[in-house]
Amino acid sequence: MRLRFVWQILPAFFFLILLTLLLLTWLFARNLSTFYLEETAAGLEARARLVAFQIADSFALDHSDRLDELSIRLSRETGTRFTFVLPSGAVLADSLESPEHMENHALRPEVAIALTGTIGQATRYSNTVHKNMMYVAIPVQNQDQLVGVVRAALPVTTIDQTLGIVYRQIIVSGMVVMLIATLIGIYISRRISRPLEEMRRGAERFARGELTERLRIKGSIEITALATAMNTTAYELDQRMRTVVRQHNEQEAVLASMVEGVLAVDTSERIIRINRAAATLLGVSPEEVKGRSIQEAIRKADLQRFVRRALSTRDPVEGDIVLHGNEDLYLQAHGSLLRGESGQELGALIVLNDVTRLRRLENVRRDFVANVSHELKTPITAIKGFVETLQEGAIADPDSASQFLEIMMRQADRLNDIIDDLLILARIEQDSDQQELPLTTMSLTTVINTAVQACANLAAEKQVHIEPICPSDLRIPINAPLLEQAMINLLTNAIKYSPQQGKVLIEAIHGDHKTTINVRDWGCGIDKVHLPRLFERFYRADKARSRKLGGTGLGLAIVKHIAQAHGGEVSVTSTPGEGSTFSLQIPLKAQHHNSSSPATTVQASPKTPPDQED
Repeated sequence: MRLRFVWQILPAFFFLILLTLLLLTWLFARNLSTFYLEETAAGLEARARLVAFQIADSFALDHSDRLDELSIRLSRETGTRFTFVLPSGAVLADSLESPEHMENHALRPEVAIALTGTIGQATRYSNTVHKNMMYVAIPVQNQDQLVGVVRAALPVTTIDQTLGIVYRQIIVSGMVVMLIATLIGIYISRRISRPLEEMRRGAERFARGELTERLRIKGSIEITALATAMNTTAYELDQRMRTVVRQHNEQEAVLASMVEGVLAVDTSERIIRINRAAATLLGVSPEEVKGRSIQEAIRKADLQRFVRRALSTRDPVEGDIVLHGNEDLYLQAHGSLLRGESGQELGALIVLNDVTRLRRLENVRRDFVANVSHELKTPITAIKGFVETLQEGAIADPDSASQFLEIMMRQADRLNDIIDDLLILARIEQDSDQQELPLTTMSLTTVINTAVQACANLAAEKQVHIEPICPSDLRIPINAPLLEQAMINLLTNAIKYSPQQGKVLIEAIHGDHKTTINVRDWGCGIDKVHLPRLFERFYRADKARSRKLGGTGLGLAIVKHIAQAHGGEVSVTSTPGEGSTFSLQIPLKAQHHNSSSPATTVQASPKTPPDQED
């Protein structure tokens, strides 16, 4: 059982004081008793000598009465029993008893010694008075002859009572001394334990991480040295903890700021660390998966295989991981072993790079090359075929030659339109990248009316009614030529895919932060599977119908880039059999452009109808 310091030191201190007091009391009582007995014997001897000196001449039977009276008187005055004994041992006189009733005292020890001429002393039980008595007997000589013995005696009980009083005083004094010593011991122990208690509380504060408050340095050299050492330890620990926290925060900031996903696992494939980017890529929560196995936390077979591979080899490894879901994610993974300071293997570090966009761009680039090759090859092949036909003799037939040349002209125009649209796209992208697109705050109604007029002939051919809805006072920052081109492309698509005698609605909705221009038709609509790729270059939902209606396959791609050049975006909602709505969103504040730059005019012929499934 653990006790406080005061209760550990106080019993030992109390026991030591008690033992010391008992020893001192015993020694003092013993010496006092001896001293008192010796003093008592010396007093009895002195009294006996005084009496012997007075009665030496009268020590005879014929003076017994006078000696008896003397002994009684002396006893009454001094409280001492006196006995006068003849050399024969017969009692001549006694202060307490009649000599006739007393036995011969020749054999009493003190008397026997005194009869030899020396002082006799004895403490024994008296049959006469029935008490323990101290006897001192001295020889009485007259003219160098032994004439008798004078014996003085005191009851031992008187001595014991006197010693008892002294003993009680010693005990009381000892208890007082013990009480005072105990209080002093408590004070000393508290004085020692108080700094230790403060150090204990300080150590508990240090353990809780409260390292700024220091211990008070006071007390003995040892206590102050200990306090100084603890304060120094706290300071060093505080500095190291600050360094560790700073490094931890820096590491966390680096990991959190990294675009790459970082995943650390131990040798048992349990997750040690995972940063925010990796958690986002893998669709997990960093707090929930930490400490769990990779198989339990992240159910991705490719990733699990790569982790096992990284743990099983000493060299860095690389690989590609595909995470299947609503949209497939393509990750490029780099793995290497984690080692401690002594070189022991702690696990593996996996770095994940999201290359999904690069893969998609590669696919788009691949599709673009294939599509543009196909789009260019078709008219070139047709022109080449008709040229060969004319060379083989068809030129001699005026009707056939005229028909062939007309077809060649249309194919050449198609080639020209494709090249013009590609140049428009390249110019828009170049101006956007160089931040040279000029924006001017002007009326949106003017731009919409200009686009409607440009598409009037096409609308008249199909008897399609175009209904513009736009507040006359709506003014927004735009590049008029580019926005007109975008509106013409959207209106052309809407007219082409509207039924005969249909309707196209163009509506401008003004918001707090952006203006939305909706172009809606009630035509055939588009299947939702084509919507995500609708604004890719040369993408066609219905290739046969798109080419039949004409167009380069770049119209909606141009619209998308014009929207991005304005800092906005374009979107589409469509239901097959019910029609489509294209929404062009323009922010009210110019983004990434300098409106003070000189205007750049990009024009495209409205005769080139864009494809809806671009």
